[in-house]
Amino acid sequence: MYRVNRYRVVLAKEGTIATAWDKIVRQPRDVAEFMTPLVCDLDREAFWVLLLDGKNKVIGINVVAVGSLTACLVHCREVYKPAIVGNAAAIVLVHNHPSLQPDASAEDVALTRRLREAGVLLGIAVIDHVIVTADGRYRSLADDGHLGDSR
Repeated sequence: MYRVNRYRVVLAKEGTIATAWDKIVRQPRDVAEFMTPLVCDLDREAFWVLLLDGKNKVIGINVVAVGSLTACLVHCREVYKPAIVGNAAAIVLVHNHPSLQPDASAEDVALTRRLREAGVLLGIAVIDHVIVTADGRYRSLADDGHLGDSR
């Protein structure tokens, strides 16, 4: 007899993040102010996804990947897994640049476009992709026109 594994998908709360910010994403600055304290001590790139409800309130945060000084390998399924399990209506992509240069690379733009296309198929909008630095600077790929009409 052949046996097939049976799985159950669960969302596990790993704690909370204390913030004075009201957790509603109104503009890229909101995301940068929330994320800067989380990246200020990092010596390598890391990629997060902020989970949003239908009113753009942050309902969760997930670290998708931690990379090297100048790169971070991000796969679509790892970005959308917490969004699906967390019942997110939309997401904001966030990553840091330890170089303190917030400008988007060609790879950042290509990844953003791929993730946006996947979100369209899944019905989960990508509101923005914000690059933050430890000194508080940031860059919004939505403001730079890389997300089309998803905003």
